Amino acid sequence: MLNVALPKGRLGEKVYAMFEKAGFECPSIRENNRKLIFENPEKQVRYFWVKPSDVAIYVERGAADIGIAGKDILLEYQPEVYELLDLGLGKCRMAVAAPVGFYDDGERTLRVATKFPHIAANHYARIGREIDIIKLNGSIELAPILGLSNVIVDIVETGTTLQENNLAVVENIVPISARLIANKAAFHFNHIQIEEILDALKKQVDSND
Repeated sequence: MLNVALPKGRLGEKVYAMFEKAGFECPSIRENNRKLIFENPEKQVRYFWVKPSDVAIYVERGAADIGIAGKDILLEYQPEVYELLDLGLGKCRMAVAAPVGFYDDGERTLRVATKFPHIAANHYARIGREIDIIKLNGSIELAPILGLSNVIVDIVETGTTLQENNLAVVENIVPISARLIANKAAFHFNHIQIEEILDALKKQVDSND
């Protein structure tokens, strides 16, 4: 039985539809219930719903053989997993945003508020900019408005929230989307089954390009 960690929410539903189309359906997952685990013994597959930010942990630790995680999670936490495929879903970008009209003169330490300290640190290390990272968990947009930070590093989808708070993207860091990942040991032990799923999903991704 191949264990598959799906992210809860709309993204997970889109991902499951791709698995279903690939021939690895599990009808009970479509039923209106509160179950978290769904099995199809005939297809030798077991799905379970997981908080999106936890998928990589389940896969890395071997509770799931494969799963779908955002590139932001993979870059931030750098789990020991194989990244197999960009599914092209949940597309957005990691970016630096600041109050409209902000100018970084490069002289003072830049105060950066973010939920992604590792990504932010790596980005500014590449360009040799001295920063002070402020790790937040809530609404990042509030930080520069109240003077807590100069800029923010966050995921930007449409940019509407930024505009409504008089903020603007000043720099794009990296594109983000959902990725198929695999546990390293499971990939070798269940290579045939995982490759079968990978090939079927890749065909769908290629047909959408």
